[in-house]
Amino acid sequence: MSSHLLKLNNGESIPALGLGTWQAKPNEVARAVEAALRDGYRHIDCAWAYGNEKEVGEGLRASGVPRSEVFITSKLWCTYHTRVEECLDQTLANLGTEYLDLYLVHWPVALNSNGNHPVFPTRPNGNRDVDESRDLRDTWKDMEAVAKKGKVKSIGASNFSQAILEKILPNAEIIPAVNQLELHLYNPQLGLLEYLKSKTILPQAYSPLGSTNSPLLNDEVATEIANKYGLKTSDILLGYLLAKDVVVLPKSVTPARIEGNFTGALAAYSKMTSADVAKLDGVAANGKQRRFIMPAWGVDLGFDNWPLVNPNK
Repeated sequence: MSSHLLKLNNGESIPALGLGTWQAKPNEVARAVEAALRDGYRHIDCAWAYGNEKEVGEGLRASGVPRSEVFITSKLWCTYHTRVEECLDQTLANLGTEYLDLYLVHWPVALNSNGNHPVFPTRPNGNRDVDESRDLRDTWKDMEAVAKKGKVKSIGASNFSQAILEKILPNAEIIPAVNQLELHLYNPQLGLLEYLKSKTILPQAYSPLGSTNSPLLNDEVATEIANKYGLKTSDILLGYLLAKDVVVLPKSVTPARIEGNFTGALAAYSKMTSADVAKLDGVAANGKQRRFIMPAWGVDLGFDNWPLVNPNK
């Protein structure tokens, strides 16, 4: 069994269901990737900042699935906005591959590349050491350059609001293929999804089940629909996004859950009706709206339901 494919705006295809590797410990992630590929996953979502790409590569090789059959995504980290190709080359070496299928700007925030920490540099007051001299449009130009070299097949965004996208789109030679976001039942970002559709940018959902001990798994509306079809609530949460043509990236290191997320999501996708989807679309607006991932960048990213805390001085 494999997940269906969705078309990107450059003609490439992407499997609609992938394995997320964020917060997967190095000693666990190789086994998780190997298990996922053997279960039918053909899409692995990685990032330089996760610190586990070497082990992801080990899992890829151990699975026996040819590289050409696996869609691999990685992401440019914030301290490398001025060194895009250098960050990419580290990722390629760690994964043990010559190219990526998709490369994303992880966050639209450049951090000081010569700061006091290689991943999260801070200022004396404790705020993130944001490099305010770096123009995001220049970062995007450098992303376009590595795409033109053939090191990546597609490039895209991650955690970009409509306001941020509108900064880069007027001058972009290559339109972002995707925008990877915190998307789930309690943070559906319906307006942003409509905007992305109008720009032919495919949405991807990280944390589609919420966070650890997520309240989404006990949601009454999702559970009611799950019971109707003899499925788990988690199946409905994933199937809901698939039904909206959102790429979903559930993460787990438990083999049974990795397999269950895959088969359950596809079962829900095949059974859910447009009425089910419409009902789920209304859940957040009925008092359940909630984000789980809100790093304190000190910069206004332009998202709804994300108050700015400790603005950078």
